[in-house]
Amino acid sequence: MVKPRRTRARIGVLVPFTNTNLEPDLVLLSPPEVSLHATRLGGYDASEVPDASQMADLGSSDIQEPLRLLAGIDPDVVLYGCTSATLALGPEFDRELSDHISEFCGARTITAASALVHALRHQGITQIAFASPYVSVLNDRAIRFLTDASIVTVSRAEVSGILDNEGQGRMTPEQVFDLGRRADSSRAEAIVLSCTDMRAVEAIDALEKETGKPVITSNQAMMFQALSTLNLPFPGKGYGRLFTENAPPKATGALPGGDLS
Repeated sequence: MVKPRRTRARIGVLVPFTNTNLEPDLVLLSPPEVSLHATRLGGYDASEVPDASQMADLGSSDIQEPLRLLAGIDPDVVLYGCTSATLALGPEFDRELSDHISEFCGARTITAASALVHALRHQGITQIAFASPYVSVLNDRAIRFLTDASIVTVSRAEVSGILDNEGQGRMTPEQVFDLGRRADSSRAEAIVLSCTDMRAVEAIDALEKETGKPVITSNQAMMFQALSTLNLPFPGKGYGRLFTENAPPKATGALPGGDLS
């Protein structure tokens, strides 16, 4: 006898082991029809600054065991919850990693980096202001990744000093708001806040009201693509024009790999 599912969809999440904000953000953005199931990733040194080298190590690390554990919940969608890990290694690596995860787990995979591109293309945005808590070299690689997707960064802002893993996660929504406002310029059509461990979701509403522009964040973009893929409702107001300017999808039919009885 097939056991009935408690929810309409299961989202599996691969999250760096020091990240403390991705899962709370996903809870904020999830409708009741979704359950979230996270497995943590290693492959980098928590005591080191998360620079381009450390994030490249994370991206290229062996994730077979985390994937085996995550596959055990039979996910409908898998989120790869580190933007900088694939930004550091480029679009081709991002695609190959996504394909590998999908093949292993039998589910559609959405990386944080590709979700940013998807969200921007969905809104027809080609010129952005970019902000993150990354070191400067990693920001350069992130901007190159977006450029390869025909998204031009016309202005940017960086944090003062160098933040370690804990420091990135400790940034307040007010600090994220200030960072995004500093990044903005008259030429930018939208503001991109990149990093799954930065509390950017909580700053979206205020920053959009301040600038009059859409704000796209890593975690928001992943959930936008995931919920669209799953044909499930979007969250209510407060989490950006990306959601409110797109009609919520209507839930219809069964989802891949799931029994809805």
